[in-house]
Amino acid sequence: MVVKYDLEERTAKFGQDIIKLVRQIKADYISRPIVSQLVRSSTSVGANYMEASGGESRNDFMHKCFICRKEANESRHFLKMLSTAHPEIDLLSLQKEAQELVLIFSAITRKK
Repeated sequence: MVVKYDLEERTAKFGQDIIKLVRQIKADYISRPIVSQLVRSSTSVGANYMEASGGESRNDFMHKCFICRKEANESRHFLKMLSTAHPEIDLLSLQKEAQELVLIFSAITRKK
């Protein structure tokens, strides 16, 4: 059975889940810049995918998908940093989703 999903919705949900997570984190001088970068990179995945979907050409679509991959990868990094700053928070599902998004966009951009 093939599972069909909407990548636009999935990337938006990833950003939303990060926003919900960081609202629960007490800001301090270590977590504040990590959280800021994480919110920017995670929400950028969906924004760039929206741009890709409305791309003017195949090259434009591919370029935006490369950016999606980079932002998902950056999100993975900041989730790792956040897990060091706040080891009490379970970030496993978000780390897994970030990795899956990296793999999805890697597959899309390999088809160049």
